[in-house]
Amino acid sequence: MLSESNSQPVLKPEEELQLAQILLDRVEEAAFCIDAKAEILYVNTAFCQMMGYSREELLSKRLEKIDLDFEMQKWSEQWSALKQQSSLTFKSRYQTKAGQVFLVQVKVNYVENQGRELGCAVACDRSQELVELSLRQYANKALQMGQQLPPEVIKYQNLETELAYLSLVCSALESTACGILALNFEGEFLCFNQKFIEMWGIPPSIHLSRECHKAKVFFESKVKDVEFFRTVVWNKTSESEEESCDLVELKDGRIFAHYSKPQRLGNQIVGRVWSISDVTESKRTEEALKLNESRFRTLAETTEASIFLIHNERFCYVNPATEILTGYSKKELLNNFNIKRLIKGKKLRQIYKQNGDACGEYQEMEILTKNGSQRWLACTVGLLDGALDFSSHQVKLITAIDITDYKQAESEVRQALEQTKQFSELRERFVSMLSHEFRTPLNVISFSADLLKRHFHQWTEEKNRSYLDLIQLAVQQISELLDEILLYRQAESGKLVCEPRSIHLDRFCVDIVAQMQLTTGNQKSVNFASHGNCQNAYLDPKLLQYILNNLLSNAIKYSSPGSTVTFELHCQSQEAIFLIKDPGIGIPVVDRQQIFEPFYRGSNVDNIPGTGLGLAIVKTLVDLHLGEIFVESVVGIGTTFTVKLPITYLRGDGYQ
Repeated sequence: MLSESNSQPVLKPEEELQLAQILLDRVEEAAFCIDAKAEILYVNTAFCQMMGYSREELLSKRLEKIDLDFEMQKWSEQWSALKQQSSLTFKSRYQTKAGQVFLVQVKVNYVENQGRELGCAVACDRSQELVELSLRQYANKALQMGQQLPPEVIKYQNLETELAYLSLVCSALESTACGILALNFEGEFLCFNQKFIEMWGIPPSIHLSRECHKAKVFFESKVKDVEFFRTVVWNKTSESEEESCDLVELKDGRIFAHYSKPQRLGNQIVGRVWSISDVTESKRTEEALKLNESRFRTLAETTEASIFLIHNERFCYVNPATEILTGYSKKELLNNFNIKRLIKGKKLRQIYKQNGDACGEYQEMEILTKNGSQRWLACTVGLLDGALDFSSHQVKLITAIDITDYKQAESEVRQALEQTKQFSELRERFVSMLSHEFRTPLNVISFSADLLKRHFHQWTEEKNRSYLDLIQLAVQQISELLDEILLYRQAESGKLVCEPRSIHLDRFCVDIVAQMQLTTGNQKSVNFASHGNCQNAYLDPKLLQYILNNLLSNAIKYSSPGSTVTFELHCQSQEAIFLIKDPGIGIPVVDRQQIFEPFYRGSNVDNIPGTGLGLAIVKTLVDLHLGEIFVESVVGIGTTFTVKLPITYLRGDGYQ
């Protein structure tokens, strides 16, 4: 309600307070209000959802009941600091009603209201804090100034991607038998598993970084040849495209095989991943094999490493570990066994001694065991060259360690990186959409409000009302955009539920067409035709209305003035088929595979407004009905969307 004061329209105080209460309760951030005694005075809906308590339960509690790190003395100190600084940010652990403990960052602002000291706080999950904060800051700047996307948002988006990548790598590789280490371009140790710590015996006091002198001294104190270690490991650039495999000998006699390869995100190298295997037993076995056959057999029969000798593509020796690994008996393997039945693939790499001379090959070998399972082996390959007497033949010695778990973890990391890339692209499209779709109505509001401020008393009531109508329309557009974003969030989080009930489908569609025709006026028309018995169908009317409204509004929006949109309903015994056809601009072939992705828009839409969310929501709602949606389109001719939904439903049993 508007009133005149100082020639400027303002809200009445009670209306302003009511509006502020509504806005605060609808924001997504978890907000609450506390006093100096840590008593909770106010909570919004988002904070109730975060903690799992009702509003009444939280208002009856003190902060110490939900904050596991709360100490009254510490709180008194924080309150004093808050009064001096007006704002305070800290991290703590909160516990929900269900017992879940999670880390939050709390920002408190100090205010005084009618002589009462209050702290107004916002609590955010730490893992999402940086990106969400940057998005909120950007949204505020875009709303107020219409400026371009600030570089800080991009920076924090990249940081979020990197953090997600680190978490996924650490969880995927923690169970592997190899020591795993990932580094970025700056030499920072992004992640490593517990096996890496155990293999090197790294104490907690060591900060793992190439820039840390203490870490460098620690690693160099462990190895025999410091210069070789610096060259092949410590100083190796993370930007190198080469794969490498080097043997590093420690002072305690152990030998580590350091295998590294560049880690890519798309076509770009984002860092380097190291796999460290303890090959001491394998190398010792190899050296012992060169002494004589008797000692070779004694050692090979007792080691856990798989050892086999090959001559002319046939096995001439296998140890018991090879039998266990492959599932084949020694008799089967030595009786003219076709090696190609076992070995399905190889990746060859050369291994060099510390003096630079080649000393053998390193292979990653894929085998197919007798029971049909696939295993990956890390193998060292060398020629005995007469060291053992196998009928005076030169034989190839292979020692192998099972690295199947590592290969599976490596595949999971690649998938995680691809998901991270897709998430980053989704974020970029979302921010771009917000900037574009909010700017136009906000400009209308700003321009109209400025004109009204200057000419309100000079203009006629009719002219003033026309600008007020423009403001109201712009506010409605922003509200509809926010509603669409909230609906998409509900759909993506699985909070939408399909609740079918009996509806007269024919009449339902007629009403939607009538509403749509009122909106479009006489510029475009919708022809509706119904076929079959459509009186009794079990569908969710709320979800169905959004599906049809979106498809019809798109058909109208992308058609030229004066054109006609065709809407057909075909009812069969088990399903209803909706066909919506328009003579519009059409969808290019390159876009059709992605039109149901969120925030994606066709490459030929030009300046036609839209969020790119509508079809993504439609696809989700169709899936909730256990239905299907198809699209056929020719650029410049038009587009036809076909939706098939089951209409037979039994209570308690779902769709039948």
